[in-house]
Amino acid sequence: MHLKKGDNVLVIAGKEKGKKGRVLLVSPTNNRAIVEALNMATHHERPSRRGPQGGLVQKEAPIHASNLMVVCPKCGKPVRVGRVYLEDGSKVRVCKKCSEIIDQV
Repeated sequence: MHLKKGDNVLVIAGKEKGKKGRVLLVSPTNNRAIVEALNMATHHERPSRRGPQGGLVQKEAPIHASNLMVVCPKCGKPVRVGRVYLEDGSKVRVCKKCSEIIDQV
């Protein structure tokens, strides 16, 4: 996947289009990610010891990875992500626009 936990992303399709957020969780098997404070869904919860009140709770719902683009920390634009091997053999993610290293893979 082109996404990792902690990445800043831009939503490029759907009801949250144009909004930015930070990735909280990535699910490679489902090809989905949960983005902080985006795609909020209402869930009914029963009263329990953890939440004795119960009721309606707002939670982030997963967004398909194809609807998210990583925002480059250097140029600040939504970019495609490439992978490159460095001289020491380590693999890194790079910005396709400015060729800046995003982080280690």
